[in-house]
Amino acid sequence: MDPFVRLFIKSSLAWLGCGVVLGVAMAAYPLWIIYRPAHVHMNLLGFVTMMIFGVGYHVLPRVAGAPLRWPRLGMVHWWLANLGLASMVTGFFLIPSFPSAGRVTLVTGGSMAAAGAFCFIINIWRTVDLGTARAAAVKVQRRTILPVKEAIV
Repeated sequence: MDPFVRLFIKSSLAWLGCGVVLGVAMAAYPLWIIYRPAHVHMNLLGFVTMMIFGVGYHVLPRVAGAPLRWPRLGMVHWWLANLGLASMVTGFFLIPSFPSAGRVTLVTGGSMAAAGAFCFIINIWRTVDLGTARAAAVKVQRRTILPVKEAIV
């Protein structure tokens, strides 16, 4: 398993823990419901999406029959996704008290998280293309080899 795959899975679990703790805190202190967007993003973007990224990076190249096109981009993606989400959560916490600073932090984090998602899209897309090209090359190779074998027998 690639190191960044392991990091995506572990960070996914860490974000789940943070989201659960904030959810319990909101239940205990109903006024904290103003932090619901942070709670939702911790759980959906943090837990669910990071888990999908980790499992996707591990499984999809194997299904495509090709190695991941750019493994270093996977690590860049991990940094962008986690720093972006941390900035978004910070922005959601800041908005009630400091609206301007909160929005800037939120937009910055959202842009980083989106850039990370596009890293995933590009990397997996090119990996699938590479697998398709390899499968086509093997198919052509089999067609050219088979008649030669039949002629020898």
